[in-house]
Amino acid sequence: TAPAVRFSPAARSLFDEPLGIAVQGLRPRQPVTLRASVRDEAGERFEASARYEAEESGELDLGRSPALPGGSFCGLEPMGLLWALQPQKPFWCMVKRDVQTPLRLLLEVFEGHGPLPGRLLAQGQHERIFLRDGVQRVPVREGRIRGTLFLPPGEAPFPGIIDIHGLEGGLLEYRASLLANYGFATLALAYYHYEDLPQKPAELHLEYFEEAVNYMLQHPQVRRPRLGLLGYSKGGELCLAMAAFLKNITAVASINGPVTITAIPLCYKDKTIPPLSWHEERATVNQSNIYDCSDILDDPFQVPDHQSRIPVENIEAKLLFITGQDDNLIKSEYFAIEACKRLQAQGKNNFQILSYPGTGHCFDPPFFPLNTVGRHPVLLKRVFLGGELKAYSKAQVQAWLEIQAFFNKYLNEK
Repeated sequence: TAPAVRFSPAARSLFDEPLGIAVQGLRPRQPVTLRASVRDEAGERFEASARYEAEESGELDLGRSPALPGGSFCGLEPMGLLWALQPQKPFWCMVKRDVQTPLRLLLEVFEGHGPLPGRLLAQGQHERIFLRDGVQRVPVREGRIRGTLFLPPGEAPFPGIIDIHGLEGGLLEYRASLLANYGFATLALAYYHYEDLPQKPAELHLEYFEEAVNYMLQHPQVRRPRLGLLGYSKGGELCLAMAAFLKNITAVASINGPVTITAIPLCYKDKTIPPLSWHEERATVNQSNIYDCSDILDDPFQVPDHQSRIPVENIEAKLLFITGQDDNLIKSEYFAIEACKRLQAQGKNNFQILSYPGTGHCFDPPFFPLNTVGRHPVLLKRVFLGGELKAYSKAQVQAWLEIQAFFNKYLNEK
């Protein structure tokens, strides 16, 4: 029989789910190279390859067979062809804004282990989707709020989460859409540079986020009175500020978020928290013109009662800090540790820190490609984000499960 690619599930799977990959019909011990590729919405190609040897039966199952040296990875890595995908255009970050369309994975099987692809033996395609059947996507234009609510299939009410992304602005839905597949009513919330929201705000107002909290708690399909917040980078900072000043926040997961206000002042009622000072002159630049900004922010914990610090000691919600030990943009692990010291000093033990080695500032759900370099939204320069491919791929899977378990525990309590 001719060689053939087999996927499990066969035709489509959730983007964050494991995918079984096998090739049948090879010769016993036949050397082959497998190449996986995906094109994002901008048409940019991401690619990974690995060298294998078929079993005596002529089958190659990536769940049993280790990859040989010479490809994007080696060893027993059933999902390696997905977590090792890297852009063919230097410094490109995967763009996925329309979660209603899949990303199409192309798998090609080539003969041999040469530096150039050998004869094409087989190929197969598989769709990686963001919405399970039955998940509803509801655009939200209520009052000032701009975002998208994802409602799971099944019997309402559902535990509610507001998902807030980083300083790049706009509306990103992929994390919220994936969470909805696991039973969470999730609001992807934009806060600037989107539709009629401010394009370049001189300040952010916590009342906007308070309106989003009230919207969720008044929604008939969201379980009251508990609400969860999930934020990445600047979004994590905003989630902590919401928990410090607003009511009805039960659980907060902050991914590589500062515990101070950064870049844009935050206002609430008659109070304004200024952003943390930074010093661009402290940045270093390498031969590729990539900036290292790990030391440009002031240390707010070296100054008693620093004005930019979020009063985390006031937070009653359960807190989950997820940090990359190789975060080269924000000293997120240090920030989390110092914040938890302040909570402890108040006699609180409402916190948990999960810190991942080999993981930089980029921290997406499983199988999103690693970005070790990104464009700084304020400096407008390419900056080093940190991270190492294999360690990051394991951190993605573990942290994603921990986030779901955290919200299940605290939002579903009787």
